[in-house]
Amino acid sequence: MPKKEKGKLRIIPLGGLNEIGKNLTVMEYGEDIIIVDCGLGFPDEDMLGIDLVIPDISYLVANQDKIRGIVLTHGHEDHIGAIPYVLREINPPIYGTKLTLGIIKNKLTEHVLPSEPQLNCVKAGQTVRLGQFSVEFIHANHSIADACCLAITTPLGVVVHSGDFKLDVTPIDGDMMNITRLGEIGRKGVLLLMCESTNAERPGFTPSERKVGKSLEYIFSSNEEKRIVIATFSSNVHRVQQIINVSAKHGRKVAITGRSMTNIVTAAVELGYMTVPEGVLVDINEIRRFKPEELTLVTTGSQGEPMSALYRMAFGDHSQVTLGRNDLVVLSSSAIPGNEKLVGRIINELSKNGVSVLHDAVVEVHVSGHACQEELKLMQALTRPKYFMPIHGEYRHLAAHRELALDMGIEDRDIFISDIGKVLEIDAKGARFAGTVPAGKVLVDGYGVGDVGNIVLRDRRHLAQDGLIVVVASVDTDSGLLLSGPDVVSRGFVYVRESEELMDEVRAIAAEAINRCLDAGSPVDRMHLKNSVKDDLSKFLYAKTKRKPMVLPVIMNI
Repeated sequence: MPKKEKGKLRIIPLGGLNEIGKNLTVMEYGEDIIIVDCGLGFPDEDMLGIDLVIPDISYLVANQDKIRGIVLTHGHEDHIGAIPYVLREINPPIYGTKLTLGIIKNKLTEHVLPSEPQLNCVKAGQTVRLGQFSVEFIHANHSIADACCLAITTPLGVVVHSGDFKLDVTPIDGDMMNITRLGEIGRKGVLLLMCESTNAERPGFTPSERKVGKSLEYIFSSNEEKRIVIATFSSNVHRVQQIINVSAKHGRKVAITGRSMTNIVTAAVELGYMTVPEGVLVDINEIRRFKPEELTLVTTGSQGEPMSALYRMAFGDHSQVTLGRNDLVVLSSSAIPGNEKLVGRIINELSKNGVSVLHDAVVEVHVSGHACQEELKLMQALTRPKYFMPIHGEYRHLAAHRELALDMGIEDRDIFISDIGKVLEIDAKGARFAGTVPAGKVLVDGYGVGDVGNIVLRDRRHLAQDGLIVVVASVDTDSGLLLSGPDVVSRGFVYVRESEELMDEVRAIAAEAINRCLDAGSPVDRMHLKNSVKDDLSKFLYAKTKRKPMVLPVIMNI
C-alpha cells in the first residue's frame, strides 16, 4: 500500500443501488471529483406519464468546480442514457471507448445543449489522469462491444469498478476479458472492489454468446419456408452480427426496423464493430420486393415496449410489416424485471394472429451479459480487495453478492451495502459510512426535466383512480349573491348522462355551500368559499359512491 495519506476518499453512489438502472457513482478526494457512468432508469408502473428517470445531480451541480471528468464503462442506456440531461447542468470532459462515444454522439443530435460536449475517445489498456485520480480502462466482455472495467488509482490505493461484465472465453468479436491485468492489479493490492450484482443470485457461469449462434442456426434450418422476425436489444451488436451471418449463410436478406436498432447498427457498421456482407442489408421499405422466406427482420421491442417496432407489428400498426401465419417471431432476450406483463401481452397478441413465437423459455435464444456467481467469485479472487461494495442491483442482489464475498473470506465488517446518496468514507484508519448527500430520482416527461415531482404524480394517480369533478360558479361577494351556476363538469368519475340525479344533487350541495359562505355577512374569503365547496362535495360523494374524485371549484367574483 502507498504511504499513509491524510486525506479521505469518498464513494457516493447517486444511482444504481436498490434499483435496476440509472447507474452513477461519484468518487471524491480532496478537491477532485470523478464520475463513473451516467445512466437512466425506466419508470415504475405508478409513475404515470413519465418517460425516463435520471439521477438527482444537485450534489454535482453544487461541486461542479471539482469535477475532473465522467468515465464510462460501456454504452448501455442504464450507463450513458442520462448524459444529454446532465450536460444541461454541468459540462465536464467525458471519457469512453469508440462505440460508447459513437452511441452518445447519435443521442446528442436529438438535444440542444448550452455548450459543446467534450468527448474523449480512449482504448482498453489506456490510462487517463484526472486530478489526483488516474483511471485505467481494462477490456471486459458484456452484451455490448467495447465494455471496460476500471482500475482507479487514488492517493489511498486502487479502486476497481467492474462495470457490467461476464467472462466469455469464446466471444464473438475481440478478446476474452483481460483477467491477467486484473490479477496483476490484485497482486499489488486493491483498496476497494465495486462489483456488479445483477446475476448474484444465479449459480454457475454465464453461457457464451456463441451458444445463441447455435440456436439461431437450428431455428433458420428448421424454418426455411417462413419469414423470420428477431427482436433483441439494439445495443447487442454481437447478437445482431450473428443474426446477419446466419441469414447470409441461408441466402436471406436482412432488414432493420426500430429507431434505436437503426441508430446503433449504423454506428456499429461505421465504426467497424459489425461487418455486413455486400447486398445482405436491405431497406425496410423495400421488403415487398422479396418473398417472405428470403427475409430476416431484426427489430426492437423485445421488452414489449408500447410503440416499439415489434409492438406495432403485433397490433397491426406497423406501416411496412404485417405479421401472419407465415411468420416466426423470435424473442432473443429475457424480460427485464417488471416487463414480464408487457412481453406476455405481445406473445399473446402474436399467437392470436397465428404467428409462431419462440422465446428463451422454449429454445436458448438469449444469454445474459452479466456475471453469475462463479464469475463474481473469480473477480474477487483476482482482485483480493481490502473492502468490498456490491453495486448495480436491487437489495436482494446486493445481499446475495455479500454472501458470496463472505464465502471468499472477506470480513463482514469490510463489506458495505450502500444506498444512493450514502457516503462511504475511506482513510488511513479504515472505512465507514459517513452521512449522506442529496440524491433521488428526477423524472423526465417529454421536454420537462424535474418539473414533475411527487405532488404532480400524486395528483395524476388521484385522477387516474377516482376521476375529476369541476364546479364552476360566478358570485358577487360585495352583494353576497350567487350570479350563475354552479355548473358541474365530470371526467373519469361517472357517465353523466346516466347519472343526472347524482349531478343534480352535486349542484344543489355546491350551491348550498356557496350561499352559506355568502350569507355569513363578513367579507367573503374566496379560498374559504372554495374549500367549503370541496369539503361538502367530497363528503357527499364518498358517502354516496365510496369514491373520492378530485374536486376542483372554479369560483369567479364579478
